[in-house]
Amino acid sequence: MSFLKKTKAITIDGPAGSGKSTVSRLVAEKMGYVYVDTGAMYRALTLKVMDKNMDFADEDAIADLASGLMLELLPSCKGSATIRVMMDGRDVSEAIRTMEVTQNVKHVAKIASVRKKLVHLQRKMIDGISGAVMEGRDIGTVVLKDAACKVYLDASFDERVDRRLAELRANGRPVTRLEVANDLKQRDHTDKTRKVGPLKKADDAVLLDTSDLSVTQVVEKIVNYAKDVIRGKRP
Repeated sequence: MSFLKKTKAITIDGPAGSGKSTVSRLVAEKMGYVYVDTGAMYRALTLKVMDKNMDFADEDAIADLASGLMLELLPSCKGSATIRVMMDGRDVSEAIRTMEVTQNVKHVAKIASVRKKLVHLQRKMIDGISGAVMEGRDIGTVVLKDAACKVYLDASFDERVDRRLAELRANGRPVTRLEVANDLKQRDHTDKTRKVGPLKKADDAVLLDTSDLSVTQVVEKIVNYAKDVIRGKRP
């Protein structure tokens, strides 16, 4: 039996702005599970490429960099729904959320050899633990395709733009709604059309539109669904 089947895993996929990160952290808290933000891993590698002034077109060099990536995802403090991202012993939690990293992460995420290395690392992160909530773009379709509990979050494009804009402004980043909308449109296209690990709903995932739901409502729906799956009340 593979560790994927031994681990109680909840996969949460969806496009940018659908609420994955916030919801996943809170679901993990409610369930007492480990939370793994796979997007942070790609962002951390992107930041490292930028710090080293590497050419994003040099895919072999970036793949080599991924092989030696020292990455930890840690809770920020007891009871908090946020995480700290540690890369090579350095806290890069804020640095990986800049618009520069956001605009460049697509160059890293599309590299097949990089995705293969990070998928291995993602699986290794939850090997042997009792339960995990893992979110990203291809978790239910590639990383943990044997997971019994899969959720695909979505929301209207306008709602996703508004959420992303509010998040950036709350962090003191002066951006316009047009800039955010253009960025999301490009990210959606890149995520859905890349050849390896594209964004799509797994056939056995539950679709949850979060457009008109509060974070609390979304978390409650996912937790209830997950508990039903564990009890054998859902297929």
